[in-house]
Amino acid sequence: MFKGKKLSILLLVLALLVGISITMGASAQDARVFYWISHGAPADPVWTYFLAGAEQWAADTGNEVRTSFHSGDVPSHQEAIRAAIAAGADGIVTSSPDPGSLIEVVAEARAAGIPVVNINTPDDQVDFNAYVGGDNVTFGRNWAQFMVDNALVEAGDFVWLPVEVPGATYGVQLTEGISSVFDPLGITYEVTDATLDQAEIITRMSDYLTANRDNIDAIIGLGDLVTGSIKRVFDQVGVAPGEIPVVGWGNSLDTTQEVLEGYVNAAQWQDPQATSYMGLSIAAMAASGIPPGFDVITGFLYTANEAQLYDDILRGTSG
Repeated sequence: MFKGKKLSILLLVLALLVGISITMGASAQDARVFYWISHGAPADPVWTYFLAGAEQWAADTGNEVRTSFHSGDVPSHQEAIRAAIAAGADGIVTSSPDPGSLIEVVAEARAAGIPVVNINTPDDQVDFNAYVGGDNVTFGRNWAQFMVDNALVEAGDFVWLPVEVPGATYGVQLTEGISSVFDPLGITYEVTDATLDQAEIITRMSDYLTANRDNIDAIIGLGDLVTGSIKRVFDQVGVAPGEIPVVGWGNSLDTTQEVLEGYVNAAQWQDPQATSYMGLSIAAMAASGIPPGFDVITGFLYTANEAQLYDDILRGTSG
C-alpha cells in the first residue's frame, strides 16, 4: 500500500514536470514581438547603452525586439510607430522626439490594443500607458540649483546651454526647469544648436566658446553628446579644467571621465540600460492584460565622489 502511494506521487510529479516542460516550450515558440523606437542617433554613445538594455531584455525573455533610430526626424519616427501598428506589434517602447508629436500615432496604437510605453523623454500630452526614465524638468531645475547652491553662478551671470537638437522635447523640458531657478535670480542664458554629429559639435562649441569666452560664467550641457565633448572643446580652446563650471548629462564614458578629471562639476545619470529593460518589461506586462498604473522615474546627479561607480557601470566592470 505504501509503495503504491509512492508510485502515485512519483507519477504525479513526473506529470507535472512534463506539463511544465511543455508549457515552457510553447512559451518559447510563442515569443512576442515588441518595437523599440528611438529619436536618438545610432552614433550617439549614450543610445548604445539604451539599445544594450533592449537587447539584453530580448535575450533574457526570448521575445523579439525590433529596434530603430530616427535622429530627431519626427515624420520618420511617426512612420516607425505606424509600421509597428500595421505589423500587429505586441507592444511599443518609444522616446518622444518633439512635444505633442506622437499624440495621433499613439492614439492609433492604443485603439488597436497595442500598449505604448514612453522612455527617456516624457510627454504628458500623449496618452502613453506608462513612462520610464528621468524627469527632465526636475533635472534642469536640479542642475541650476546645484550651480546656485555651490556658488558657481550668481545674479547677473550668463550661462551657455548647448543642445544637439533645438526644440526637441528633452531640451525644452530641461530649459523649463533651468529657467525656474535662474529667471528669479536674474541669471541669463542662451540655448545654441550643436547638431547630432560629434565632430561638428566640437567645432560649433569651440567656435562659440572662442567668440564668447569672456561672457560665459557657466555651461549646462543639454545632451550627452555636448556634455561629453566638453574636455575636447576646452582643450582645443585652451580652457583649464574647472575654469568654467559645467553640469549636464552624464550617461557616457566621456562624461564620467570629465567629472573625474575636473572638467565637469556634476553630471546626470539616467540608468540607460535599465530604462530600456524596464520599459519593455512594462510593455510586456501591459500586453498580458496587467495595466501598469505607474511610472518609473530614474536618475542621479553625481559628482567626482560617485563618478567612478558610473564609469564602472558603463565599462561593464561594476560588481
